[in-house]
Amino acid sequence: MGFFSGLGAENYDREYSDRELTKRIAGGFSVQRKRIISISMLVTIVALISAATPIIISRSLEALDTRPTMEATLLIGGGVFMIGVLNWGINWLRRSITARAIGDVVMELRTSAFRAAADHDLSFYDKFSSGRIVSRITSDTKDFGQLVTIVTDVTAQLIQASILMVVLFRTEWKLTLLVIAYLPVIFFITSGFRKMARKVTRNGMRAMAEVNATIKETVSGISVAKNFRQEMSIFGTFDTANKDSYRVNVRRGFVLALVFPALNAMGGIATVIMVYVGGWSAAQGGVTAAAWFLFLLSLNHFLFPIMNLSAFWAQIQQGLSAAERVYALIDADPNVIQEDAQEVKQLKGGVRFEKVDFHYISSEPILSQFNLLIPPGENLALVGHTGAGKSSIAKLIARFYEFQSGKLTLDGQDIRSFDLTSYHRQLGIVSQVPFLFSGTVAENIRYACPNATEASMLKMARKIGDGEWLETLPNGFDSEVGERGGRLSMGQRQLVALMRVLIQNPAIFILDEATASIDPFTEWQIQQALNLILENTTSILIAHRLSTIKSADRILVMENGGIIEEGDHDNLLAKEGHYAELYNTYFRHQSLAYVEGAREFSDGD
Repeated sequence: MGFFSGLGAENYDREYSDRELTKRIAGGFSVQRKRIISISMLVTIVALISAATPIIISRSLEALDTRPTMEATLLIGGGVFMIGVLNWGINWLRRSITARAIGDVVMELRTSAFRAAADHDLSFYDKFSSGRIVSRITSDTKDFGQLVTIVTDVTAQLIQASILMVVLFRTEWKLTLLVIAYLPVIFFITSGFRKMARKVTRNGMRAMAEVNATIKETVSGISVAKNFRQEMSIFGTFDTANKDSYRVNVRRGFVLALVFPALNAMGGIATVIMVYVGGWSAAQGGVTAAAWFLFLLSLNHFLFPIMNLSAFWAQIQQGLSAAERVYALIDADPNVIQEDAQEVKQLKGGVRFEKVDFHYISSEPILSQFNLLIPPGENLALVGHTGAGKSSIAKLIARFYEFQSGKLTLDGQDIRSFDLTSYHRQLGIVSQVPFLFSGTVAENIRYACPNATEASMLKMARKIGDGEWLETLPNGFDSEVGERGGRLSMGQRQLVALMRVLIQNPAIFILDEATASIDPFTEWQIQQALNLILENTTSILIAHRLSTIKSADRILVMENGGIIEEGDHDNLLAKEGHYAELYNTYFRHQSLAYVEGAREFSDGD
């Protein structure tokens, strides 16, 4: 399989040419115009100082040859020292301004990448690992910043090389032409590393992203791993990804390490040629010994930035690869397409599906020519076996996924014409496993309504079982919920999630009810909270509890993406159809009559 197996590009990855990337990066720095001008001026000054150094040293040596006094020696030494200090000071100032400019651009790029990731619909995260996305937002933006630092260094050295080219021509133009004739050889060799460097660098980043994804997944599922004593298994998964990353990056290191020895060899060959040719010319009287020495001294300063440019090419490719990955995330086409962005006024909650076709995978249709009307204020329960299409209906209403054909309207308006941000403000959603963010109970309840007062939250909490659930928390609203709500019971998490919806007062409520068993008292409290929400909303309930199903105005029984039965609980039972079968299989044991009958049967034994 090779080192690079399993490191394929994500579907949204794209290849940008160096020209496209350069243009995009330059656009990102357009807001840093003043700093760029300052950096350019400082770079030019540094280049002039560096280029002038061999000339000053050469002329000083000539002066010492005619007037070798202590004063002249000290003056020359002091001058060289001051040039070094000045060079250091200006370089420090240049790097300081550069660091601030790069920091601002990287922060903006990281913000854009995170905003793009947050704006992508849920189908994007179904396809692509969140750990790899995190790697692009963190590691790759950091590598991009290093690219810009390298580019400023290389630019300074190119300016220095340009100035020294003039010095070399003025010193000995014949030898300079020989140097120029030799440059294509250097560029030809280094250009051979370009594609190879980009490929191995890109693979190295993908390998690291795979490690990040593995860490994120295994740490997120650590409780399950511990429950099943699979610590060694998750370590093995990580170890495999880590070793694969090691192999990929070692190979990358081997490829990139070839650059410096090759360049050093080329530089050595160039110096040998210049020494031989220059020495022969000096012996024939074609060039003076002083000019020959100045030429050799300038040659080292000239070749160094040229070779550095080639040596840094691998790191430049790394930065370009990083920029390519970040821009690919930002430019990834959305699956959910809005045809307009109309501000959504207060919704009544009427929902209509008209001949809607929907699939996650083209070969596996979920809904086909699906029709459904939900009047404003109706509480609709969806029941059926797994894969019947219940959650798909809820996700389409929430606009988390794109349907392929048909029409979906709310209050008679096409859902594709809405501004999604304003639309989602009128949606209240509680998933099957309620997600809580690290922080306090109050912070999680206020998540969608930051301005909610504690008094309003307390008033609402007391409507649920007289607020007794709140008293079970160690510090009330100030209780820490832990990561993903791990410090709370499943029932408490559901109550906090329902409170989060209650405080939001949405027009449409979607509930994918949890299947976890909870005690009767907590279930009663949850049902009270649900009733408060159902009073003022159009509700789509993917129901797993009999109490929720019975409280619905209408029940839809679904199978294979279609509606096979509908009605209220009693009428559907009387039909003795699919719903009655589901009831007897899954829901009947939750009924009070069933529990009392079972108790009497047990007592009779």
